Amino acid sequence: MGKNEFLTPKAIANRIKAKGLQKLRWYCQMCQKQCRDENGFKCHCMSESHQRQMQIFGQNPDRIVEGYSEEFEAGFLELMRRSHRFSRIAATVVYNEYIHDRHHVHMNSTRWATLTEFVKYLGRTGKCKVEETPKGWFITYIDRDSETLFKEKMKNKRIKLDMVDEERQEREIQKQIEIAASASVSSTNPLSNSEDNTTRELNLEAAAAVGKVGFALGSSYKDNVTSNGSGNNGSSSTRLVFEELDKDNNNNNNNNRKIDKNASKVSGNSALEELMREEEKVKEKMNRKDYWLCEGIIVKVMSKALADKGYYKQKGVVRKVIDKYVGEIEMLEKKHVLRVDQDELETVIPQIGGLVRIVNGAYRGSNARLLGVDTDKFCAQVKIEKGVYDGRVLNAIDYEDVCKLA
Repeated sequence: MGKNEFLTPKAIANRIKAKGLQKLRWYCQMCQKQCRDENGFKCHCMSESHQRQMQIFGQNPDRIVEGYSEEFEAGFLELMRRSHRFSRIAATVVYNEYIHDRHHVHMNSTRWATLTEFVKYLGRTGKCKVEETPKGWFITYIDRDSETLFKEKMKNKRIKLDMVDEERQEREIQKQIEIAASASVSSTNPLSNSEDNTTRELNLEAAAAVGKVGFALGSSYKDNVTSNGSGNNGSSSTRLVFEELDKDNNNNNNNNRKIDKNASKVSGNSALEELMREEEKVKEKMNRKDYWLCEGIIVKVMSKALADKGYYKQKGVVRKVIDKYVGEIEMLEKKHVLRVDQDELETVIPQIGGLVRIVNGAYRGSNARLLGVDTDKFCAQVKIEKGVYDGRVLNAIDYEDVCKLA
């Protein structure tokens, strides 16, 4: 056997030593060769193959460095997209995962001397969201995939269509309410006109009837007068009969008008209230969902599994909603970001006068101001601000349907 054959102890020992990662400064990117120590790296640099590669590098160094930089950036972002697509993570963690591959592009062959410079570059170019904290640099991948952008665009389009449909339905309901109100107002006038006509007809009929009686009495009384010779008392008595009948008819007509007006008002109010109740039922059915998380609200973590880490009953801000039911929560005290299911979260009620968001129910998505709290019935009174329902007061809305705004 030769000195360095494949199964010799020396060859086996060399292969064992070459396993795993070695020091970055003893790696030659041009030759893609990893040396174990400084002496080995020095010998490699003096070798003929390395000298030929350096001659190639000397012809156009900028283009080669730029190529390695693009390759390093593409591999790093691909790892972020596959492994940490929706999470905020330390840059060192991603870099350690990236260099697990022995044949990765080393950073000493790129135009970035340190990982910090590379992270700042990602932040400047808008490829990642970068944050500097006392614990180091944290990055969040910004997904600009064409499929993801298309899905986001379609989602925004659906939301806009839903809002347009809701506004259109709201306008239709408002029109119906206005039509009902105008109908109730106009219904009072025909009643009064018909009442006047009927009362006039009744008065005429009564007057005609009384006139017949009066003429009969007058004629008979004339006979009596001619026989007796006194007619003044008869004419005064007939006048009294007509006046009493007119007064009785007028009183009855006034009473009937008052009753009809009150009845029309009650019927108009009941019709409006019924329309409002139907509108509430339709909106409640449309907007009542089994998920309620949304960005920008403050929630309380109620997961006992996180009690050991000190997150139990701690408050945080929802920064992102994933698949409708999972939220990325940034804790208010420690500034850590957690992924928690909505079943392990609880809404937060602010002080009276604070801003809240209605997260479920008929007025889902509206911002409101807290007016009062009923601790016995576990409900709150809020007044909607801005939007289609601006100024509307909801007297009893459940605690679970409102949440404090950040």
